[in-house]
Amino acid sequence: MSTNPPSTDLPSTPDILMLGRPSEPPRTPRVEPPEPGLLRIPDRLASTAEPTSAVADELAGPAEADGRYIWLLTLAQFGVFIAFITPLAISLAIRLDKLAPGQDHYLGYITGVGACVPLLTGAVLGQLSDRTRTRLGRRRPFMIAGVLVGVVSLVVMALAPNVLVLALGWMLAQLGWGQALGSLQISAAERLSESQRGKVSGLVGFATQIAPVLGVAIAGVLSGTSLLLFLVPGAVGVVLVALFVVLIPEPDSRGLVLGSPPTLGDLLRNQIFDPRQHRDYAWNWLGRFLFYAGLAFYSTFTAFLFADRLGKTVDDVAVTISIVALFGIVATTAGALGGGFLSDRLRRRRAFVLGSGLLFGTGSTIVALAPGLALLVPGALVASLGIGAFSAVDQALLLDVLPERETSAGRFMGITGLATSIPQALAPLAAPVLLMLGSGGAKNYTLLYIVAGLCTTAGGLVVLRIRSVR
Repeated sequence: MSTNPPSTDLPSTPDILMLGRPSEPPRTPRVEPPEPGLLRIPDRLASTAEPTSAVADELAGPAEADGRYIWLLTLAQFGVFIAFITPLAISLAIRLDKLAPGQDHYLGYITGVGACVPLLTGAVLGQLSDRTRTRLGRRRPFMIAGVLVGVVSLVVMALAPNVLVLALGWMLAQLGWGQALGSLQISAAERLSESQRGKVSGLVGFATQIAPVLGVAIAGVLSGTSLLLFLVPGAVGVVLVALFVVLIPEPDSRGLVLGSPPTLGDLLRNQIFDPRQHRDYAWNWLGRFLFYAGLAFYSTFTAFLFADRLGKTVDDVAVTISIVALFGIVATTAGALGGGFLSDRLRRRRAFVLGSGLLFGTGSTIVALAPGLALLVPGALVASLGIGAFSAVDQALLLDVLPERETSAGRFMGITGLATSIPQALAPLAAPVLLMLGSGGAKNYTLLYIVAGLCTTAGGLVVLRIRSVR
């Protein structure tokens, strides 16, 4: 079962081998003085004096990154996902079951509150990163700090004496590992040329889809030792991010002269758009919101659902879940590649997004009604197939309807991110309410997973309102 839909622009082998081909060196452009509060990086990098060669290279726009950068970037994000997604997929559930047996609804509160952390801190830390002056550059200090906070978070969760401390540890994990991942993604945006971004996104998407599966497999082996359960995946993350920080240089940013910082009003205005002016984009945003709400309902309580249906403890089902997840990655990849290829060939984006929502809804409903493993496994695989298809085709549909792509693509991609992060914060908080409805004291997993399927089906239906794309 997948916890993070992958990017699906997977390159063929010749394309992969050519990712690092050389390019002509960039030319130094004329440097304009900064405007106060302007958010675009080139404006904030403007200097009143002749820029250094490092700054000039950054201003000129990225040349094609070499192969070493691409593979280390991919490995670093792979490492972050092993360290960060393993607790969400299984380790938190195992630890919670030991601290508060039978209180599995607490998991929704823990993950929901944790998901609020990037909503509250992401914009501020992003601005600080843009405006950081250090010998190491602007991004690497935040990668290092993020990994350090992330390691502390894993220790806190592993040694937590109660549920409250466990929740604090997960919030720190969201802050630390989330910042490390965000800094890597910003680096990719700055360093990759336009011709490389899709290919590298495919590599990263595939790697980060494998990472949770490997993390769950590690957790299945180490489920009896709390400290190792959290720290072994974390050690993988530390090593792979450290390789990127040490081996990939970044220009010294101490000489940068920056404009005035944006106001809070600027930040808030940049997160709002008029849905009447951009109707198709608004429908795509809503469809994505509904799909990710369903996915959050589905994925948060997977370990407890399997334990409930199989009559075992969460520790006992960890290995079973890891085996199902291995098959799930195959189904997700098949859905992503098949959906992306066929939607391009047939030029029917909306129909494929609807189909992916229906596939996930069908799989979630099978899981909801499954009395045992014989139906849990096929239901989970059908849901994974839907996740893969949605991740590929909806991303293509988004790019088809993205407004103002020449001037404000970053802004609207950021707004799209809220369609993913908001349901991931709210759905786990709402899930415990669904679990308590009409269950006679038992956890109503049937209702929760049926609602998950209805959300994704509604997300597929919503995109039929889009008119500019077939």
